[in-house]
Amino acid sequence: MKVFKNSTIPKKYKGAAIAIGNFDGIHTGHQKIFKQAKTIVKKNKIKFGVLTFTPLPVMFFNKKIKNFRLISEKFKFQLFKKHEVDFVINIKFNRTFSKITAEKFIKNIIFKKINPRLIFVSANFKFGNKRKGNIYLLKNLERKYDYKLFNTKTYKYKRKIVSSTRIRKSLQSGNIDLANMLLSRTWFIDGIVERGKKIGRKLEYRTCNIRIKNYILPKIGIYSVKVLIGNMSKIFGGVAYLGYRPTFDGKEIFLEVNIFSIKKNLYQKKLRVYFLKFIRGDHKFKNPAELVSRMNKDVILAKKGLKTKLVI
Repeated sequence: MKVFKNSTIPKKYKGAAIAIGNFDGIHTGHQKIFKQAKTIVKKNKIKFGVLTFTPLPVMFFNKKIKNFRLISEKFKFQLFKKHEVDFVINIKFNRTFSKITAEKFIKNIIFKKINPRLIFVSANFKFGNKRKGNIYLLKNLERKYDYKLFNTKTYKYKRKIVSSTRIRKSLQSGNIDLANMLLSRTWFIDGIVERGKKIGRKLEYRTCNIRIKNYILPKIGIYSVKVLIGNMSKIFGGVAYLGYRPTFDGKEIFLEVNIFSIKKNLYQKKLRVYFLKFIRGDHKFKNPAELVSRMNKDVILAKKGLKTKLVI
């Protein structure tokens, strides 16, 4: 899969089919677009590409939003490859780009630089300065700029549109089952294990501490998780806490993971933490002994949650 950092692409990639969007999460709705595109691409014997943007526009316009992404950009590109995308045009979303009007985007970038034969977007696709561009504008300009538009109907699950926003809200409410269903895989966070205050060790619950970075924050609390350590093939079960450690007056949010059957230090190791079940919300306990008593119960519930199928 070839990746271009701007819209200037070689001639052999022109006349292709392209899907346009942010594609955060590459959820079942996005996958429907890819599936439709691949079927038509094979019939026409042309290449299939994706036009996407970095950073996500909402994060560019609102610098205060730190936790928003469903998946890392690296994993997004891995998923593009998995879905048989031939090339990706990853446009840097900045102040200059944000001021381009919808029609100039079609004329100067889509038509003059990329020159696709086919364009695939979702029905709720918006683009251009102040998001004034939509599928109706794209449809009206088909002949003028020599492309054919395929408008994929919004995919629904239980009568509600599948979207990145819906998945974020599901995670924020602790509805992990729904989020994983809409993604068609188990949601995870990647991170590097950092040295902590060793509170867990004192409580006889050794934990791996990970910073959340720019991932969306799921509901604060306790989760049943499965963990991949570095390049190891084995996946371990565990219990995870996401929060500020109110019992110890913590100020910074961390993901703390107690991996069952692992007792050694994992400092600087990369972990991939898969979220299976939400167990309970956060709580400030009167003392460490009361916390440990509750943690013992959490472990029992977390082990039951491990029966949930892991979808990678």
